[in-house]
Amino acid sequence: VQLVESGGGSVQPGGQLKLSCVSSGYVYNSWSGSCMAWFRQLPGKEREGVAVIYTGGGYTYYADSVKGRFAISQDNAKNTLTLQMNSLKDEDTAMYYCAAVRARSSSVCSALDGKPSAFIYWGLGTQVTVS
Repeated sequence: VQLVESGGGSVQPGGQLKLSCVSSGYVYNSWSGSCMAWFRQLPGKEREGVAVIYTGGGYTYYADSVKGRFAISQDNAKNTLTLQMNSLKDEDTAMYYCAAVRARSSSVCSALDGKPSAFIYWGLGTQVTVS
């Protein structure tokens, strides 16, 4: 399984970016039952969960710091995860990573509690800079 992020860049505060994560190597049925997430990390700091979605439907999660500004979604037909980021702030600056793990239900996805250690597959990241 490979995850490839794109869409990062530099924007001014108040701006917007849309991140995408394309997965390959997934069997379709596996994709439709996966817990997918966006994490972010600054150098020397722990990886932080930003948003999580169960691709089979029924569960999404947002960190308090991004609620109302970010939106996670997926296109099952294209095996693509997106993160729409609006009203960006300086503190959103970080490397953003896409992550995935197969999950049999939304309850299982929820129980992972957005912990980085629970996710098996990771992309290499895309840099977001707000200044």
